Amino acid sequence: MTEWYKKSFGEDYLLVYKHRDVHGAYQEVHKMINWLKLEPNAEVLDLCCGMGRHSMALADAGLRVTGVDLSDVLLREARLMDTEHQVSWCLADMRELPLKGGFDAVVNLFTSFGYFLEDGEQLKVLRAIHRMLRPGGSYIIDFMNTAYVTRHLVQHSVREDEGQRIEEYRKIEEGFVQKEIRITDTTSGHEPRVYQERVKLYTRDQLSQMLSAAGLRVDQVHGGYDEEKYDEQTSPRMIFVGRRPVE
Repeated sequence: MTEWYKKSFGEDYLLVYKHRDVHGAYQEVHKMINWLKLEPNAEVLDLCCGMGRHSMALADAGLRVTGVDLSDVLLREARLMDTEHQVSWCLADMRELPLKGGFDAVVNLFTSFGYFLEDGEQLKVLRAIHRMLRPGGSYIIDFMNTAYVTRHLVQHSVREDEGQRIEEYRKIEEGFVQKEIRITDTTSGHEPRVYQERVKLYTRDQLSQMLSAAGLRVDQVHGGYDEEKYDEQTSPRMIFVGRRPVE
């Protein structure tokens, strides 16, 4: 069976998530650079870079950036945006990175984690991050806050964009937050195009333990890009900041 993420991050993803904010990416990157204590010209890996919003913002901040994603469609969009060839783009699975490592920082943003059924596959991602970092290098993993998502889940939403009706159904089941996206062309009457998304839910303690098992230290957990401290009940995000210890 084809994994959901191999189907879902295609042309229709560009329609469903076109509202994502480039200006917001620059504000978030400014905060990230402060948290990571990055010097100018530091080497940064944007793991699961998507359309490259944050990769480009990092590059514009004077950093040397590599963007990795499994979707050739999203990487195509990233390359189109990167008119001055500031970023090195790479097509790869986040568990098996064909890069030599030595990065000063690795960032994994907006819940680009927890895509796999087995915890062991998630752990492969964290070990890949460890391998990519130089000793003393730092990381950010920006994940959803499970308690907040559970309380605020919108089960059904619908909107229209570019003549397409976009319906999203969300539920929490067997430890995963699951979304079904149905896109219908309002003029053709064709059957809807259906996509699935599925992300494993982790608590702060569970993710902290996995990071430790991968050899990564947790220094701080933030509740959002405008929240210094994480609060399990009220924070929308769970942003881990830490480093690979100097062995």
